[in-house]
Amino acid sequence: MKYDVLVIGSGPGGYVTAIRASQLGFKTAVVEKENLGGICLNWGCIPTKALLKSAQVYDYLKHVDEYGLKAEAIDKDFDAVIKRSRGVAEGMSKGVQFLMKKNKIDVIDGFGKLKTGKKVDVTDSDGKVTEYSANHIIIATGARSRVLPNLPQDGKKVIGYREAMTLPTQPKSMIVVGSGAIGVEFAHFYNSMGTDVTVVEFMPNIVPVEDKDVSKQMERSFKKAGIKVMTSSSVESVDTSGDGVKATVKTKKGEQILEADIVLSAVGIKTNIENIGLEDVGIITDRDKILVNDYYQTNIPGYYAIGDVTPGPALAHVASAEGITCVEKLAGLHTETIDYGNIPGCTYATPEIASVGLTEDKAKEQGYDIKVGKFPFSASGKAKAAGTPDGFVKVIFDAKYGEWLGCHMIGAGVTDMIAEAVLGRKLETTGHEVLKAIHPHPTMSEAVMEAVADAYDEVIHL
Repeated sequence: MKYDVLVIGSGPGGYVTAIRASQLGFKTAVVEKENLGGICLNWGCIPTKALLKSAQVYDYLKHVDEYGLKAEAIDKDFDAVIKRSRGVAEGMSKGVQFLMKKNKIDVIDGFGKLKTGKKVDVTDSDGKVTEYSANHIIIATGARSRVLPNLPQDGKKVIGYREAMTLPTQPKSMIVVGSGAIGVEFAHFYNSMGTDVTVVEFMPNIVPVEDKDVSKQMERSFKKAGIKVMTSSSVESVDTSGDGVKATVKTKKGEQILEADIVLSAVGIKTNIENIGLEDVGIITDRDKILVNDYYQTNIPGYYAIGDVTPGPALAHVASAEGITCVEKLAGLHTETIDYGNIPGCTYATPEIASVGLTEDKAKEQGYDIKVGKFPFSASGKAKAAGTPDGFVKVIFDAKYGEWLGCHMIGAGVTDMIAEAVLGRKLETTGHEVLKAIHPHPTMSEAVMEAVADAYDEVIHL
């Protein structure tokens, strides 16, 4: 079989790339060894949000009295929560199947391995190997949970994110190692369900990639919710010989033994680039990533790579954007390169976190003279009425030209608000333009305008 475009992997990078390629008139196929939609749809972004929604609803039910309501015998069904999450994922995967048929994309089941001459061998579940060729082969094989040598995962007592979504029973206690998006989301979910959760983070702050003010607020919110937080700490070893797990944790004050039912390792990801034929073709890699140019061409003509396997941010929306950019360039369209300085990042715990651009520290390091504004949700009428006053919006501007350098939010629904800052920065919006754009009242989004007003000493509601 000969195709114009052959995509290996059907995650949010792969399937989106295939659809856009088909829209542009390319005869397209996608190779998938497991489920359409990849990790994000089946074991990541989507099912975790289903779990977190159940946790949010349960939290509301436990605090109905704060809203002038009454409810009795409030409880959760852990099995049903897990089943709902899996059902959402399965429904979305079927949706991708429909999109493949709608766009006349061939789905090839099996494991794809690159060959020279723009060819791919696909091994199906029965071990049968079929060769396919294409003018353009796009690698979108994604990533998986990274395993540390001192924290080997057995899938039962020491687990990764995949097992964390399908545990047969709810653990009474859990140690979460790592406080990036995956770590804090699962910490919040299990804590909300009633599990005793401890977060261990190597860096001085949890969610360490975020602005320090956001990190500090998140730590306060976690502690208020009953989550134990250990920063500047590392898990040196785990003992799984007993009924549970004993973790040896190195802290500033010395070593400490923590006991729990389960340890969840959330220390990052490992790209899926082994055994896919990169060496056979001669494609260059560096530090577990495939090297590409601005339009995702590898060093070998006809072979491309997008998403987690490349050096950019390992985010679903980035993979999708990279795939679209790649195939639009192949089609001869005028295509802008992606601005990696304007990629939003979102964390869906409670409170949510959303950010884009430079942190305050990064802006200072780069030599900017800055204006910083901050507006707490405790001063927001909408947030107070909704019972979600924790958090804030923080904005950073270049004092000389008014450039919007960064925006950092923590609070209810902020992952839906960050797009204003992304679009504003894309359009080179200045602080005064944001300030003079009328925001609806009462809304959470008003906090963006108010934070900008604070930066320019014009804030009304503080």
